[in-house]
Amino acid sequence: MGAISATRELDLALARRAAAGDRSAQRELFHAQRSSVHHTLYRILGSNRELEDLIQDAFLEIFRGLGAFRGDSTLSRWCQTIATRTAYLAISRRKPASIELALVEDQLAGDADTRRHAQMREVARRLYVALDRIEPKQRIAFALAVVDGLPLAEVAHLTESTVVAVKTRVWRARRDLMKRAARDPVLSQYVNELAGRDKGEP
Repeated sequence: MGAISATRELDLALARRAAAGDRSAQRELFHAQRSSVHHTLYRILGSNRELEDLIQDAFLEIFRGLGAFRGDSTLSRWCQTIATRTAYLAISRRKPASIELALVEDQLAGDADTRRHAQMREVARRLYVALDRIEPKQRIAFALAVVDGLPLAEVAHLTESTVVAVKTRVWRARRDLMKRAARDPVLSQYVNELAGRDKGEP
């Protein structure tokens, strides 16, 4: 039996035990998958005060749906798909924050590493403010494919879509971001850097 098949067999056995109400299996599944669920939500939503609540929402859906898990993919990928769906619902039901992108550089004190870290946090903040104003499916495709660097086929799986649809969404999101970043040189430079590894152009 190959390594992938063995992993899926173990995943399926764990999922079945958890679905049957085995508390130890449920705890094992939660601790095994929490990191990947958090990572997926964080990449799509950025630093977000609702993140912990959304992790709980995702796991509620995961545990509700365990009976449908058949081992066609790894449990991790299946959980990430549900996390992506959770993020989409969260984006769809909220209004964009009424925050304008800062158009001036902050004066940062401290050593070079501290300044670089603070600058990257500020760039990420500006990026996610801009992403808040982009159509949810485009935003998710861009966050997973470009920010997180996942292959388009993987993004298509997580978003339950086609590779062609993902490529189109990434391209449209990048185009929209560039328009929104036109008056913000810091964000514009970062989006251009991301575009260097963006394979989403149709």
